[in-house]
Amino acid sequence: MQKKYFVTGIDTEVGKTLVATILTEALQADYQKVVQAGLEERDINFVKKYLSNSKTVIHPECVCLKNPLSPHAAAEMEQLNITLSQLEVAATENHLIMEGAGGLMVPINYQETLLDWLKLQKDVEVIVVSKNYLGSINHSLMTLEILKQNHIPVKGIIFNGTITPASEKVIQEISKTEYLGRILPEEKITKEVILKYAEYFKKVL
Repeated sequence: MQKKYFVTGIDTEVGKTLVATILTEALQADYQKVVQAGLEERDINFVKKYLSNSKTVIHPECVCLKNPLSPHAAAEMEQLNITLSQLEVAATENHLIMEGAGGLMVPINYQETLLDWLKLQKDVEVIVVSKNYLGSINHSLMTLEILKQNHIPVKGIIFNGTITPASEKVIQEISKTEYLGRILPEEKITKEVILKYAEYFKKVL
């Protein structure tokens, strides 16, 4: 049975692309970045660099914008208007890992957010990436509550970074979200590191 997961974060820079790479390797899935804002550090290049399997197909971004800003603002600078219909899920018979830009409520234009797009994807489960910082409990619980209120299925939560038991426990207890695992701080990301975590996550996906 084909699995489709959408990886979102509770904020920017919480490790979405790292987690998406690990999950892609774990399932030898295809990968798709839905919206890329900023061309200097394209997420597909990170994924390509650290994957080891030969089965994964990395699909082009649905929308690729030059500036590392909120998609609506980056698009406006290029005199573009992003629509939901442009964000087409890649056609594949393989498992698929999709990654957003920023969090759930990132606007793609002045009326719609990534959440609006996600509401239309009836066969996609969400995996939430959380990382400890001041305010991360609030951001995690709000993200999970928004998903719940919109009846969007959540596969679970992955914690990235330093272990913070009190924060992680309260997020799980209040949200009733399944804990999928964690990514510990690593001195350097290598293919071997990705493979190490992939071996674990293939058991829980």
